[in-house]
Amino acid sequence: MAAASLRAQAIRLLARREYARSELRQKLIAKGAATQEVEVLLDELVARGYLSDARCAQETVARKSGTLARRSIEATLRAKGIARADIDRALAEAAIDDDAALRALWQRRFGHPPSDERDLARQVRFLHARGFAVTAILRLLRACASEAPG
Repeated sequence: MAAASLRAQAIRLLARREYARSELRQKLIAKGAATQEVEVLLDELVARGYLSDARCAQETVARKSGTLARRSIEATLRAKGIARADIDRALAEAAIDDDAALRALWQRRFGHPPSDERDLARQVRFLHARGFAVTAILRLLRACASEAPG
């Protein structure tokens, strides 16, 4: 694959959203580029400031906070191959409050305490799938049930 074509593909991908270095590497290699050629290009993109794992981590945290728990966001960033220091820095800068995020997500999605055991299970499953601890979910649901009129 020609270097100019490879560079154009990489820049086209980066124009849409931030990518972690390992994500972009996988995408470019999957398109048929040689590994050595990709590594040289990625080094160039990092040097020019087009590619940054730290910036990718910050963007991902900003996009996912409020809908996912801190531990789920952290797992997403680890899966992208972002370094631990960049993950910790991005999470610290965002100052994610899991309890507030849990309450806001529950309010947006459900807004009412579960009406029966089936509804309780559905709400717990939904919130747990977004990385929130079951104990925190049950605490929230008990608090909401006690606050509900009637």
